Amino acid sequence: MRERSLTIRDLTISFRTGAGTVRAVRGVDLDLYRGETLAIVGESGSGKSVTVKAVMGISSSNQTVESGSILYHGGGEERDLLKLSRREMRRQINGTHISMVFQDPMTSLDPTMTIGTQLMEGMRRHLRYTKAQARARAVELLELVGIPDAPKRMKNYPHQLSGGMRQRVVIAIALSCGPDILICDEPTTALDVTIQAKILELIKAIQREMGISVIYITHDLGVVAKVADYVAVMYAGRIVEKGTAEDIFYDPRHPYTWGLLSSMPDLSARGDEPLYTIPGSPPNMVDLPEGDPFAPRNRFALEADFKAEPPEYQISPTHYAATWLLDGRAPRVDLPEPLRRRIETMRQGGGRRG
Repeated sequence: MRERSLTIRDLTISFRTGAGTVRAVRGVDLDLYRGETLAIVGESGSGKSVTVKAVMGISSSNQTVESGSILYHGGGEERDLLKLSRREMRRQINGTHISMVFQDPMTSLDPTMTIGTQLMEGMRRHLRYTKAQARARAVELLELVGIPDAPKRMKNYPHQLSGGMRQRVVIAIALSCGPDILICDEPTTALDVTIQAKILELIKAIQREMGISVIYITHDLGVVAKVADYVAVMYAGRIVEKGTAEDIFYDPRHPYTWGLLSSMPDLSARGDEPLYTIPGSPPNMVDLPEGDPFAPRNRFALEADFKAEPPEYQISPTHYAATWLLDGRAPRVDLPEPLRRRIETMRQGGGRRG
């Protein structure tokens, strides 16, 4: 039986700004299961990072959690992380139970401290390791993430390592206290394509070995195709479609998901076919339009889309989407033909890669 690692319900987060109140996250529901990978995808500003930062207890002074719960199932008990103070999160949860890998390792690493010192710090503080124990474990972790000559690298400073090596160090630090959940916020954005693939394979290998749950935050569906068990598609602070990776890649139901899939580069496409782009721009989160925020960019929008935001419809036991196209009264709208052909090609190829 699958065990939940994390349960998010009705999470709503807003920010006070000079222009007004930004409703960055609106009623998000998510489940993360032990040993599985959840990918949260969407354009910049869709609420992905704000959602996972709330899991880590990272907030800003102008932020308000208006409603919701984030239940962590681990350590033999269930805790609502939103009810813990920042101090309690740092002492009881961060690092030891939930860790995060950020997209730019240079903002995560202290340039004035050696790699070894930064690796050992969390183990000495949280696990009460002696200096010798922490050093030995740090060398093991560097070897685990594929850094050669680990004892020597312990003495290096971040600027002495390549971008890929620094990202491996950040992953090693995130794993140092044995967390149950690893959150990866765009972990390969600053890396070249070959290093990206190695980092993704590394995280998958570590996940298999340690049995941890992983959350990926990304706008890159190519990354999602390689790593995800489950996918949540966010738009304007709300999850508009979620399901297994097969649901999302082979049977997408929301027009926004159609647009994301259609905009993936396709190696099998003819050279004269232009790359699809979703028209328009994301909405102003201070002043959301009436109805579905995606309606102004949606060529399949119905009259109802401009009047009310659609509810979430269940398509299968694992698949949900919030679009009026799934309402029993809606006219039948088929997948765009180029996307239908692309999905058929993916099916015949036996994989989800575009």
